[in-house]
Amino acid sequence: MRVAGRSAICRYWNEELVWVEPQTMPQAIVYQLLRALFIGGNMMNQEAIQENAQQYKVFEADPESKAFRHTSSHILAQAVKYLFPEAKLGIGPAIDYGFYYDFDLEHRFTEEDLAAIEKEMKKITKANLPLERFELPREEAINFMNEKAEPYKVELINDLPEDAVISFYKQGDFTDLCAGPHKGSTAAIKALKLTSVAGAYWRGNEKNKMLQRIYGTSFPKQQMLDEYLEMLEEAKKRDHRKIGKEMDLFAIMEEGPGFPFFFPKGMIIRNELEAFWRKSHRERGYEEIKTPLILSEDLWHTSGHWDHYQNNMYFTKIDEGNYAIKPMNCPGAMLAYKRRMYSYRDFPMRIGELGQVHRHELSGALHGLMRVRTFTQDDAHIFMLPEQIKEEIVGVIDFIDYVYKLFGFKYHVELSTKPEDSMGSQEEWDLATNALKEALEEKGMDYIINEGDGAFYGPKIDFHLEDSIGRTWQCGTIQLDFQMPQRFDLTYVGSDGEKHRPIMIHRVIFGSIERFIGILTEHFAGKFPLWLAPVQVKILTVTEKFNDYAYELEKRFTEAGLRVQVDGRNEKIGYKIREARNQRDSYLLVIGEREAEAGTVSVRSNREGELGEMSVEDFIARLRQEIDTKKF
Repeated sequence: MRVAGRSAICRYWNEELVWVEPQTMPQAIVYQLLRALFIGGNMMNQEAIQENAQQYKVFEADPESKAFRHTSSHILAQAVKYLFPEAKLGIGPAIDYGFYYDFDLEHRFTEEDLAAIEKEMKKITKANLPLERFELPREEAINFMNEKAEPYKVELINDLPEDAVISFYKQGDFTDLCAGPHKGSTAAIKALKLTSVAGAYWRGNEKNKMLQRIYGTSFPKQQMLDEYLEMLEEAKKRDHRKIGKEMDLFAIMEEGPGFPFFFPKGMIIRNELEAFWRKSHRERGYEEIKTPLILSEDLWHTSGHWDHYQNNMYFTKIDEGNYAIKPMNCPGAMLAYKRRMYSYRDFPMRIGELGQVHRHELSGALHGLMRVRTFTQDDAHIFMLPEQIKEEIVGVIDFIDYVYKLFGFKYHVELSTKPEDSMGSQEEWDLATNALKEALEEKGMDYIINEGDGAFYGPKIDFHLEDSIGRTWQCGTIQLDFQMPQRFDLTYVGSDGEKHRPIMIHRVIFGSIERFIGILTEHFAGKFPLWLAPVQVKILTVTEKFNDYAYELEKRFTEAGLRVQVDGRNEKIGYKIREARNQRDSYLLVIGEREAEAGTVSVRSNREGELGEMSVEDFIARLRQEIDTKKF
């Protein structure tokens, strides 16, 4: 077990922290380890992988890395102020694998500007400017920042507690309000790169002004920076938005920002995932329900979402009454439970729902399928007796482990505890938290504790899976809840004939169908496992005279339960092959005179390359086995 604080990017005085989730932002992609990367088309040797992974791991785990990146952000601010003196400074924290700084400037930063800023930053590092800390009383500090015409810094100072120590860091002719820490000199930054510009509301509040946020990264060695940038390039190639467009899977349109469209090929992936979800849940004793999209305001007061989640919800009026579009499925599940009385013999009761929810996200946080405003959660709620808690949690852990291994994901586990904004007594929270710990320890699982990062109604276990290029994504979660059953007055009749309160688990595995598809798209670079692939077999004819044989094959493959397409166009075979490869179709069958006469197929796999000529029966058997075993 390891203990960690909340993963705040920056504790910059007492500002409202801007929570950045790097996995949802292309400019802040987080890489935990270098694992099995294809760089320049060549597999890195195992020794190099391990050496690089260890190098990154050691540096990123070192507390000094935050001081390193924080110093880099001050160098960025100094460079911007030199080139654009009219720019007003926001905040500039260190983040995972990089840093950013927010600026208020009428001029819109361009690629050319970033290049010029980066050049100036390198001059500052070479100047070897010492970073000198000093403190000022509140009034002097305010006057100091007013003299520099930095209104955002004045606001931060005014919001500080009365007894706060107000400190500054000076490097050359540049001074910034900052609590630190920093490196001793600008020369400590050996390699840096500015990566992108994005919009960001001041203090993360959409009612405030939109600032320009410049992202960058820095490392103690140029080699580490070069390798990191290569990883970024690999990630760009795998960007699910790019692949989704190329394969015609899904899209986000201007008419529906944050509301994804799924097209026929994307629906195949989605439907296959949902079918797998339903089958695997039936096998584990779950029943499925469906609850309404819109429910009355009163329900959300009862659930606690009105007080704790209102800013993330959408509302409507029906017959003069106030209603909310559900941001979560659990209140509906509570009503489904309440429709009748249960006995202790009915437990554990496992209820699943593929429920569509809507949540208001800031426009700047939206990112393809990774961060949307509507998505389908693969929810389940387990109602149980107190003595069944550990067994049910262990069962969910085993279920999640089975699913992630099916796709080839590694993962790590985090336990999040009681937040400041919470419901229920400390005793209930302690009981719930200890139950989660006991289940993890019974499974012998290492875990990180995130203090204060639980849901408002209960502690949770989060599963962070690692994709094929080492990025981590929070997907599965197990939340133990004593509050909802109380708030909805859920009961059952115990063995003593009296009414008792059930205990409940909230749980997801995919997290959301949309986001999981985005993750899978990048994990497999669009080359999905055969059972998920929209086109499993693409038949390409050398000339149109072999189309009859191609359509005969199409019929046989379809009857065998395969998804197949024929490209019988009067185009050069090389063009057809290139197009099919770009579409990431799983198997390509080139049909010419030899194949038509022999009744065979020439096979090329998008993963294994050329497989040669084989009989139709052997080919079908190969694919059926690959599908049935869900080989990845």
